[in-house]
Amino acid sequence: MKIGRYLVAFLVLMALLITFGNRGLVDNYLMNRKLASLKKENLKIAAENEELKRKIMLLKEDAAYLEYIARSELGMVRQGDIIYRLVK
Repeated sequence: MKIGRYLVAFLVLMALLITFGNRGLVDNYLMNRKLASLKKENLKIAAENEELKRKIMLLKEDAAYLEYIARSELGMVRQGDIIYRLVK
């Protein structure tokens, strides 16, 4: 009868280690969730990189886009443009 108790205790201990131990079922579940999150973030960053590559190519090759950026983001004007300033 003592062997049966030790065997049951051993099996319970092993079940706990498999479930909650290092690289156990709970740890595996958490790692899978983290992996899915990192893959999603990786896709987002890859899309952002593609958008930046597209903008770089436009800045290098498209004079109209370069002028648009200079006017809208840097506030530059072309010689001969009329500037209107609205005062409240």
